Amino acid sequence: MNNADGDGTPADDRSGGDAAADDAAADDGPTAVLLDVLPNGRPDDDRPQSSKSPVAYGLGADSFALYELSLAGDADVSVGDRIALDGSAVGRYREVSFDDLTRNAAAEIEYAAEAIVEADEKRFVDFYNEAGPITLRLHQLNLLPGIGKKLRNDLLDERKRGPFESFDDVEERISGLHRPREVILERIVEEIREDDLKYRTFVGREE
Repeated sequence: MNNADGDGTPADDRSGGDAAADDAAADDGPTAVLLDVLPNGRPDDDRPQSSKSPVAYGLGADSFALYELSLAGDADVSVGDRIALDGSAVGRYREVSFDDLTRNAAAEIEYAAEAIVEADEKRFVDFYNEAGPITLRLHQLNLLPGIGKKLRNDLLDERKRGPFESFDDVEERISGLHRPREVILERIVEEIREDDLKYRTFVGREE
């Protein structure tokens, strides 16, 4: 088991991808990208070391929920790995809040969210194609940072001519929207970190 011992030092490996973790990341069922791995268990667990299990924190790939995972003793996983929550490497898991994370885990959220978006670009490009009104005055597109009335209307008009095929396609067809992928990422991270947002577009929505 590698990396991220929960002492507040920067994680040194986000690439992940060892064989055990890949084997654990099954095609079926929920998966999470690991944010921190604590081989010796939680630091606030006062039980004898022999009674503690390795613990990890992860970001759900579908719902962007935050999880605390109890790992199997032989699990060989690293920060940045995608792991099946119902796989053999995980004993049990529970949903937690942002405030429950270690400092390392909190610092990894942007990298994990970016990995999830990059691995499934079509899902997030389709947000630009399918986003709809929330109220008579507010549209889902307006929840994205920097998108006001003009850019929203440009997106709505342009997608009528044909669906956007990629983030590059969005950027090419919508003048003024220079970083459509980063705009999505910024909103995702905000929704993960802020518990009191009135509207949520990405966090808590299962695919």
